[in-house]
Amino acid sequence: MEGRVFGLENPLMTALHQLLDIPEGEAGNAGGEKQGPTRAYVRDARAMAATPADVKELPGAYAFVVDMPGLGSGDIKVQVEDERVLVISGERQREEKEDAKYLRMERRMGKLMRKFVLPENADMEKISAVCRDGVLTVSVEKLPPPEPKKPKTIQVQVA
Repeated sequence: MEGRVFGLENPLMTALHQLLDIPEGEAGNAGGEKQGPTRAYVRDARAMAATPADVKELPGAYAFVVDMPGLGSGDIKVQVEDERVLVISGERQREEKEDAKYLRMERRMGKLMRKFVLPENADMEKISAVCRDGVLTVSVEKLPPPEPKKPKTIQVQVA
């Protein structure tokens, strides 16, 4: 239903209406023109906006602390894409019980996701993740700082 039916024709309502009416898998029309983001893009953007995270820099590592309520360690994926992008994702499913009827649903269901571009001094080989009490902590160790180059002394001979 369009926003103008209720007298709500403004740019915000128009944008929201367009986001909600994107057919699955649509990236453009037959002419090759882009019509807007796909459903997958919108779903991922919403998941990233709704997944809280803290990023801490410690003396020897970076720590990414992400709330992942209701997920076990097998439900969470931690990946490094494009060599420097840390991707943390998971999905929380609705609990289905035949004899239960929801009177109110306020807890978030669906996809949880965050992406972080790792700094140049992050060691891609030393990444660890621990999930405890619904909080995921991903630690990325730092590379040791490069040793300063010592000046090279060249002996000068007098002829």
